[in-house]
Amino acid sequence: MSSATYRLTRIHRRVDDAILREMSRRLPDSLRLLRLKKLRLAVKDRLASLMRKPRAS
Repeated sequence: MSSATYRLTRIHRRVDDAILREMSRRLPDSLRLLRLKKLRLAVKDRLASLMRKPRAS
C-alpha cells in the first residue's frame, strides 16, 4: 500500500466516523452531512483511481 493510499484510507475512515457522529446527534445538521458525504465520495473516487493505476516496477 502506498503512502497516498494509506493517507486517503485514513481520511475516508475519519470522514465516515464524523458522518456517524453527526447522524447520531439529536438534530443532525443536514448541510454538514451533505458536505461530509460529498467529501467521503471524493476520497473514495480518488482511492479507486489510485488502485486502478498500474504500478511501475
